Amino acid sequence: MSITRRFFLLLFFVSAPVLFLSQAQTPEKSAAPGQYIAYVGSYTAKTSSKGIYALRFDAKKGQLTSIGVAAETVDPSFLAVHPNGKYLYAVNEISTFNGGAGGAVSAFSINAKTGALKFLNQVPTRGAGPCHVSLDKNGAYVLVANYDGGSIASFAVHDDGSLGTASGFVQHSGSGPDKQRQEGPHAHWIGTSPDNRFALAVDLGLDQVLVYGFDSSKGIFTPMLSGFAKVKPGAGPRHLAFHPNGKFAYVLSEMDSSVTVFSYQAKNGAFSSLETISALPKDYAGRKEAAEIAVDPSGKFLYTSNRGHDSMAIFEINPAKGTLKSLGQVLSGGQTPRHFAIDPTGNYLLAENEESNNIVVFHIDPATGNLTPTGQTIEVPSPVCLTFVAAQ
Repeated sequence: MSITRRFFLLLFFVSAPVLFLSQAQTPEKSAAPGQYIAYVGSYTAKTSSKGIYALRFDAKKGQLTSIGVAAETVDPSFLAVHPNGKYLYAVNEISTFNGGAGGAVSAFSINAKTGALKFLNQVPTRGAGPCHVSLDKNGAYVLVANYDGGSIASFAVHDDGSLGTASGFVQHSGSGPDKQRQEGPHAHWIGTSPDNRFALAVDLGLDQVLVYGFDSSKGIFTPMLSGFAKVKPGAGPRHLAFHPNGKFAYVLSEMDSSVTVFSYQAKNGAFSSLETISALPKDYAGRKEAAEIAVDPSGKFLYTSNRGHDSMAIFEINPAKGTLKSLGQVLSGGQTPRHFAIDPTGNYLLAENEESNNIVVFHIDPATGNLTPTGQTIEVPSPVCLTFVAAQ
C-alpha cells in the first residue's frame, strides 16, 4: 500500500453499477486468436475514474485500444477473473459498507465480445480496506485480503457467478518494527498454492507469509503449526509470485523494495529462504515503495515495479537454484507504476502508472528479458490493476 493510504473513503456507493457498454445477448463464440479484453481497476475517490475500464489488446501487434467504462463501482482496486473466463471479481477498497465497518467484493459477468460487465452482487469482506482478490484453482472460492482490517476471507462462487457470504475468515494479529506502517496486521495478498492445498497470505504488518491449509470444498482456512515464512523485519512484504515449476516463490517487500527468494515444499507448504535482493539501483537514495511482482510464463525472468523510482526491475532466474540476477531497471513511462501485467502470450508487459493516468506497453525480449516500449500508451484514470480475458 502507498504510504499515503486512503483512510478516508466514501461512506456509501451505488450497489448496482451503471453499464456504459451494450449488454445485448449474443451467441457464444470461440476466442479470437491473439485478441483479449483487458480490464483495468482503479481508485475512484478523489479522481476522475468511474470504476472498471475495458480495453482491447491485440497480442499479435501489441496494440491497445480503449473500449470505455465497463462498470461503475467505487474503488475497484484489484481484479480477478474466474478460470472459466465468464466472471470478474473486484474488491471495493473502502472502510464502510452498507452502514457497517468493512469493505466489499463485487461480482460481474463478462461479455467477452463487447467487454461489458453485468453486475451480479456485492458482499461484505468482514474487514476494512480489501486490497487483493484471487480465486482458488478450481474457481470454487474467491479469496480476499483486507489490508486495513488485517484479515483474510473466502467466498463461495455460485453457479451464476455471484458470491455467497464469507465461508472462511481469519483475523491476523501482531505488529512489526515500523510503528507507522506496521502498527498492526495488514494482509496485502492472498492466493492458493499451485496444488490448491494451501492458502498463502502475505501480511505487510507482520513481515510474514502465513500459510493455511485450504479446504477447497468448504472454503475454510486451517492454521498450520509452522505455517509462515519471514522476511527481514521492517521490509513490509506485499505480493508473492510462484515460479511456473512450483518449486520457488518470490516475495516482494514494499517498504525496502526487495525480493526474497524462497524454495517451496509442496508436501507441507513450507518455505525456506534462499536470498534477498534489491529491486533498485545500488546508488538510489529516494523513496522505496515496490508494488507488483510477476514471473514471465517461460520462467526465465522476474519483474517488479518500483513506485518511488518509477521503474520496472528486471531479474534473470537461475533455472536450477531459483535465485536471481539483477538485469537493471527500465523507466515505466509514467509516474507511480502500481501494477503491471504480462499478457497471456508472454510477449508484452503492460505497466499501469497510477499518478500519470496511463498504461504503457513494453515488448519482452524472450532471450534477454529486456523491456522495450512499443510506443503504445493509453490514458486511463488512476489505473492500479489489469487482467486479461480472451475476446470473442
